[in-house]
Amino acid sequence: MMSDARALTLECFRWIGGHAAVRQIFRAPEALASVVRGLAEPFRDDGVTAVCGIESRGFLLGAAVAVEFGVGFVAVRKSEGIFPGKKVTRRGDPDYRGVRQELRLQRAAVGPGDRVLLVDDWIETGSQASAVRSMVEECGVSGLAAPSWSTRWPRPGGRIWVSGASSPLQNFRLGMSSPDWADCPRAGGARPSGPGGDSVTKHY
Repeated sequence: MMSDARALTLECFRWIGGHAAVRQIFRAPEALASVVRGLAEPFRDDGVTAVCGIESRGFLLGAAVAVEFGVGFVAVRKSEGIFPGKKVTRRGDPDYRGVRQELRLQRAAVGPGDRVLLVDDWIETGSQASAVRSMVEECGVSGLAAPSWSTRWPRPGGRIWVSGASSPLQNFRLGMSSPDWADCPRAGGARPSGPGGDSVTKHY
């Protein structure tokens, strides 16, 4: 299942202007369903009671994984936007752009007895995952597992750790392509022939 998710993700993945463009995956039903199942699969027997997602793509993936598990979704918002109620906040270490994001979690959203899964699409430094771990632990949760579909941290078997976490992060170890990939065929696009479609694999 993980290999299916990886293959379908790569069909839809592009580099645009040096940035990872992954939104085509959300437009491709088969790719999206496979990614969601792949993110959920390693944790099906772990008694997950809630899924967290960080604004913004984490909202899309996290909510989908929560539906896959039949549990509720918990939003982790960044500093802007209405978010009523008592909150736990953390300012993470600098991310890949050098920005220290402030994250917010509603205090009543999780508590003792919860087993929380944090879902995100891309883990670059782990700073936001570590901040979320700290917030849920302040709310009484004993640990946090966090799957993503890509990471720059290579580890055998594609599993990495958030500092201080009691569970590993599960990721799809992807072979990324050159910036010239075409639109996702499964989302209605077509990949051009010739050098523009050639893949340059970079294992992260």
